[in-house]
Amino acid sequence: MREKVILICENCLSRNYTYDRDKIANPKRMVLRKYCKVCNKHTVHKETK
Repeated sequence: MREKVILICENCLSRNYTYDRDKIANPKRMVLRKYCKVCNKHTVHKETK
């Protein structure tokens, strides 16, 4: 089953991206390096609860 996930910037805590994630295939939380338009640079984005 796919689950909708929101990614937040680790620096400014803004919610920038939404993703669909397969809960069974990837049980760990998603951590990606994405562009943050508030910080104006690439930062680490983590999955919220």
